[in-house]
Amino acid sequence: MTWRQWLDQASSRLTTSPSPRRDAEILLEQVVGIGRTHLLAFGETLLDEAHRTQLEDLLERRARGEPIAYITGEWEFWSLPLRVSTETLIPRPDTECLVELALDLLLPTKAEVLDLGTGTGAITLALASERPIWRLTGVDIHPGVVALAYDNAVRIGVKNVYFLCGSWFQPLQWQATRYSLIVSNPPYIDANDPHLNHGDVYFEPKSALVADNHGIADIAAICNAAGRYLQYSGWLILEHGWQQGAEVRRLLTQAGFVHITTIRDYGNNERVSLGQWFY
Repeated sequence: MTWRQWLDQASSRLTTSPSPRRDAEILLEQVVGIGRTHLLAFGETLLDEAHRTQLEDLLERRARGEPIAYITGEWEFWSLPLRVSTETLIPRPDTECLVELALDLLLPTKAEVLDLGTGTGAITLALASERPIWRLTGVDIHPGVVALAYDNAVRIGVKNVYFLCGSWFQPLQWQATRYSLIVSNPPYIDANDPHLNHGDVYFEPKSALVADNHGIADIAAICNAAGRYLQYSGWLILEHGWQQGAEVRRLLTQAGFVHITTIRDYGNNERVSLGQWFY
C-alpha cells in the first residue's frame, strides 16, 4: 500500500471529522516523520508494515473522536508549535483575537504582563515571542500544566517568561509587582451545556472549561480582584462565551473598569472584552 492509498482509505473511515483528509495526512506525517510537502510529492512511496500498524492505532483513536492534538501531542498556535496534553485545553484560533488585541494596546515598552490560567502557555508565549522586551508571567493551578508551559517556552526558545502554580491571583499575593496588562481565557461554559458531550471538548479537561453560575463565576472573580494587581491605566482582557459579552461588560463596569469594549472573533461572535483601570 502506498502513502496515497493509505490516505484515501483512512479519509473514508473518518466520517465524523470535519477535515478527514487533513487528519489522515497529519497522522501519516507524524508516524513516517515527514512534512506535508514531502508527503504530497512522493505519494507513491510504499508504506512499511511497522508504520501501518502504528497508523492503525492512531486512526482508530481519531475515528472514536479523540482530538488530533491529543493524538499527536502537539498543536500550532500563533505559528508556534506547542506541546499539549489531556490536562490542557487545545488552543483555539479564536484566542488569537485576544493576542491581537493585547499587541495593539499602547503598553509601556517594558510591560509586565500576567496570564491567568495559562494552560499550554499559548497566550503567554505568543505575546512573549512578539514583544521580547516585555516580562510575562503565566499562572495555572495544575503543576503538570505549569511544567508543560515551561517545556513549551524552552522548546520555542522564549526567554522573557516564567510560570507559577496556583489558583488565579493566589501565587501573587506576597509580591509587589503591578501589571500593565492581565489576560485570561478562563473556564466559561455552563456545566449543563450540551456541547460538552460532543467534539473535542468531550475529551478536554472539564476543570478548564466549566465554571459555576452559568459559566460566569471565574470571570467575575477575576474582574473583582484584578484591580489590586494592575498598574494605573493598566488593562484587563478576558475571553468569554459568545453570549456572555453583555454580562462581562457589566462585571467590568461594576468592578470599576472604564473604556470597556468587546471585540468579535473570526466567526463574528462577541468573544473578547477588555477594560482599563484608573485607580
